[in-house]
Amino acid sequence: MQFYEWLHSQSGKRLPKGPAVWICGDCHAGNLGPTGDSKGRIDIHIRDLDQTVIGNPAHDLVRLALSLATAARGSDLPGVATARMLEEMMRGYEQAFEDDVDEEPPRPEQVKASMRSAVQRTWKHLARERIENTRPTIPLGKRFWALCAKERDALETLCATPQIHTLVTSLKGRSKDDHVEMLDSAYWVKGCSSLGLKRYAVLMGISNDDDQDYCLLDIKEAVGAAAPRVARAAMPRDNGQRVVEGARFLSPGLGNRMLATRILDSGFFIRELLPQDMKLELDQLSQRDAMRAAGYLARVVGIAHARQMDMATRASWMSELQSCRSKMLDAPSWLWSSVVQLVGNHEKGYLEHCRRYALLH
Repeated sequence: MQFYEWLHSQSGKRLPKGPAVWICGDCHAGNLGPTGDSKGRIDIHIRDLDQTVIGNPAHDLVRLALSLATAARGSDLPGVATARMLEEMMRGYEQAFEDDVDEEPPRPEQVKASMRSAVQRTWKHLARERIENTRPTIPLGKRFWALCAKERDALETLCATPQIHTLVTSLKGRSKDDHVEMLDSAYWVKGCSSLGLKRYAVLMGISNDDDQDYCLLDIKEAVGAAAPRVARAAMPRDNGQRVVEGARFLSPGLGNRMLATRILDSGFFIRELLPQDMKLELDQLSQRDAMRAAGYLARVVGIAHARQMDMATRASWMSELQSCRSKMLDAPSWLWSSVVQLVGNHEKGYLEHCRRYALLH
C-alpha cells in the first residue's frame, strides 16, 4: 500500500504521463511467471491482475524496477548492479516496441528453468501443492475452512451455470459435451493480499464415457483497485469485470480463461488453476543473470503495453522514455530517483519497526 501512497504523492505525480492503457498496477517480478492458455501453450506473462486499471504505464515500470532492486539486494549484489539492471530493464522494455508484439523474446536461463518445470507439471503436482492430496476432496484445516450453507448453495448454483461449463470445458483435451459437476468446495485462506476478501476453492469433476478429469477453480472477490487510474477512463464499474477485461488486454492467454460473476451481492473473478501457472522465482542471482532477467521481464511487460498502442502512440511514448537520461546512466533519471526514494522509504520503515520492537522487548 505504501507504493500506491507514493504514486499519489508529489513524487509519484512527477512521473512522465504515458498513454492511457491497461496496466498491471502491481507489476513486481513475482507477478510475472509461466501461465498456460486454453490451447495448451505455455509462456511467461503477467499473471496477477487484481490491481489492473487503465493507467500510466510508467507506474508498471517503477514497480518492476523496485522489485528488481529488492531482488538485487537480496542477492547481495553491489549498488552498481542495480543501476545496470535498470539500464537493461529499459532496453528490454523499449525493444518490445520495436518488435512484433506477438513475437516472444528470447528467455534467460532462470526463465528457461521455470518454463521446463512448468511444462513437466501435471494435475497431481497442482493437487498436492494446493489441496495436499489428489483425492476428489478439499481437506479442511489451516488452509481451507468449511463454508456456511448460504455460501455452499451459492457456489453450487454458480457451478451449474452454462458459463462455468464453458469455462471448464474450453481447455485443450476437453469437450463441450463433457459432464461437469462440483465435487467439493471450501473457503480458501490465502496470503496477505487476500486478507479481508472472500475467496473460494472449488474442485470440479469433468467426465465423459471413457475418463474422469479434475480441475480446481479459484474464485476470488474483486474489490476496488488501489492503483491510480486515468481520469474518466472507460473501465467496467464492476471490479470482477475490470480484472477480467484488464487480463484480456495484458495477458490474453490468461484473460481468456477467466470469468467475472457476482455471488452473494459481491463481484468475483474466476479462473481454473493450471499446473503450469507458476510464480517466477529470482533468488540468489549473479550480476549477469540479474541483468538478463531484468531485460527479459521488462520486455514481457513492454509487449503487454505495446499491443494496446498504435504506431504513433508507441513512437510518442518511446520519445518520452528516451528523454531525461544522463551521460552516466542509460535509464531515465526519474526511474532511478524513484527507485532510490522507494528503497529508502522501505529501509526507513524497517529500521523504525526494529527500533519500536527493541523498545518493547
